[in-house]
Amino acid sequence: MSFYSPAEVAEKTGFSIDTLRYYEKIGLLRGIGRTPGGRRRFTEEDLGLLRLLRCLRDTEMPIAQLLRYVDLLHDGEAGVPQRLAILMEHDNRVEQQITRLREHRRLIRRKIEMYSADTCDGDRRLEAAARPS
Repeated sequence: MSFYSPAEVAEKTGFSIDTLRYYEKIGLLRGIGRTPGGRRRFTEEDLGLLRLLRCLRDTEMPIAQLLRYVDLLHDGEAGVPQRLAILMEHDNRVEQQITRLREHRRLIRRKIEMYSADTCDGDRRLEAAARPS
C-alpha cells in the first residue's frame, strides 16, 4: 500500500496543508493514518476522496453539503440513493453556473469588440489628422 505525506497530498490535490488539517478536524477526512512519530499519512483512498472534494469545492459545493455527502459515504450502500441525489442537485447548480458564465462571457466579448472597434476608429482619426492637407 502506498502512503503520502501531507505535503505530497497538498501538491496532488491543490489543498493547502492547513486545509487538510481543517478537513480532518471538521470530519470531512476520517481515519487518517499516522506514522509511529504521529505524522499524518494518506492512502490512495484518501487521495481519491480529496480529489472529489476538490472538484466539488471548485464547483462551489458548500462545506455543509460536503459533510453530508461524506457522512453518507460512511453509510456504505445504504447511502447511495442520497449521495446520488446530492450529486444530481449539485450538477444542476453547476449547469446553471455554466449558463450564467456563458451569458457573462458574451457580454465581455461584446465589450471587447466594442473597444477594439473604438480603438481602430480612433487610430484612423489620428492618422487622418496627421496627414498633410
